Amino acid sequence: MKGDRVEVVVDTGTGTAKVFEIEATKAGRRVDVTSGRGVVEVSEMTRTGQAVRVGRFMASRVIAVVEHPAGETETEPARRRQRREEQEETLL
Repeated sequence: MKGDRVEVVVDTGTGTAKVFEIEATKAGRRVDVTSGRGVVEVSEMTRTGQAVRVGRFMASRVIAVVEHPAGETETEPARRRQRREEQEETLL
């Protein structure tokens, strides 16, 4: 889904970590994460299953894989107040 993104934190071997991001950039695309045989692969896929961008990382160097769904926001929007709550406040 457009907006989905995956962050991969990798140990560079020099005492620092580097962050890589792969994001679904267009509508209908998704981000897949697979792991096997010592490799973690993050790829942006089309609707037909064709890989557009691929990132491959050695599993022994991967510190974290963080998935961020498209609907997730840092701050939630203010909740709308219902009419009943407004009326109760005025009566008190």
